[in-house]
Amino acid sequence: MAPHLLLYVFPFLLLGGFLVYWAGSRHAYTRRRPTEQGDAAAWDWHFFVPCRDEEAVIATTVDRLRTDFPASYVWVIDDASDDRTGEIVAALAAEDSRIRLVTRRRPEARIGKGAALNAAYDALDAELGEGGADRSRVIVCVVDADGRLSPDALAYVSGPDGFGDPEMGGVQIGVRMRNVDDERPRPDRGRVVNAYARLLIRMQDAEFAVSNTGMQLLRCRTGSVGLGGNGQFTRLSALDRIAAAERRPWKQDALLEDYELGLHMRLAGYRVTHIADTWVTQEALPYTRRFLTQRTRWAQGNIQCVRYATRIVGSRHYRARGVLESLYTFFQPIAHLAVLVLTVVLVSVLVTGFAAGAVLLAAWPLALALGTLSIVPFLLWGPVYRREFAPDRSRAAGVLWGITLWLYAYHLFIVSARGSVRLVRGRTGWAKTRRNAETAVAGPTATES
Repeated sequence: MAPHLLLYVFPFLLLGGFLVYWAGSRHAYTRRRPTEQGDAAAWDWHFFVPCRDEEAVIATTVDRLRTDFPASYVWVIDDASDDRTGEIVAALAAEDSRIRLVTRRRPEARIGKGAALNAAYDALDAELGEGGADRSRVIVCVVDADGRLSPDALAYVSGPDGFGDPEMGGVQIGVRMRNVDDERPRPDRGRVVNAYARLLIRMQDAEFAVSNTGMQLLRCRTGSVGLGGNGQFTRLSALDRIAAAERRPWKQDALLEDYELGLHMRLAGYRVTHIADTWVTQEALPYTRRFLTQRTRWAQGNIQCVRYATRIVGSRHYRARGVLESLYTFFQPIAHLAVLVLTVVLVSVLVTGFAAGAVLLAAWPLALALGTLSIVPFLLWGPVYRREFAPDRSRAAGVLWGITLWLYAYHLFIVSARGSVRLVRGRTGWAKTRRNAETAVAGPTATES
């Protein structure tokens, strides 16, 4: 095939895959059915809250968990904080016997969220001991240090669509942005900066509320649901089986330890599902740099998951469509990188005046059609988001949000490139993203390793 023909075929293949995936996600979202609640009292609940320098938010998070779920236990993992996180939690634990503090020290600490969660798993395992507890009825929920669960979350994950199914190993609930209505997310800055910050927050909320939810509901049908780092529920007996096979439930060297846990769940024969009728809230990032560094870690972790491709293809627990969906997810950052390279090639051909440049110029109607098709899916998510999550806003706002979602999606090309460069350079360390309340942070930022 001639090189210039490849320049035509490749974009069609990428766009075709994207449109098929989007159509499946939207269909799954619009045809979703209500989730039946169950009896939360039938389970033993343990919340794992990994922390590193979280004094700004941890007291509020622990207090909310204990108030909303009084029968639960809260395990806070202090990952060698340089601030007062440990002191605050120790004081809370002294007054409440259901609060546990797991203290980690250097050099074992600060090597990743997975390692911190494994420390809590070891502590819980030691407390339960070998006898007595029915570990299949013990549920572990991972909550970020700034996370707030809906009061009905435990009832939803207890139902027949959740842990009421004995084969269910993990449940992921929806994620929403708590500060979406904050008028001044950057109180130290002026109107223009705050207008941009509000829009960035709104896009993160729309991304999780409709786009990511549609994707997860599609994965419910393909059998490839991904677990997230916030609002992640797992059955302790399932964690035990993974620990027996992999030495630890969570991968200690993984940048997406949450998503990889879901992969291990399915490879071990458990089901994993997503429940969209309840959610956990967190703070969206109004800072571009913090946002991009967070997403760079996600993109780099996504690329790391390519190592599971052969195991998934050969697993009897994955159906064909689950294999296809997983491979599509793994290779998305690589596809973004390929598009960037293709763009550079096209521009070079046009600028240098090669003969192929005339052919490409003649194909501008095709390029226009491809561009239009790539925009439409984002435009259609905007009104859906407005109707379901911001009905007080105008229909015009929904259309504008759809356009902005399209522009917002271009950050994926930036973070995919950055994640690839970090991987090539061997920079695979995990570090926390600063909270919005932090003006400075002790230790490395999310870009360092």
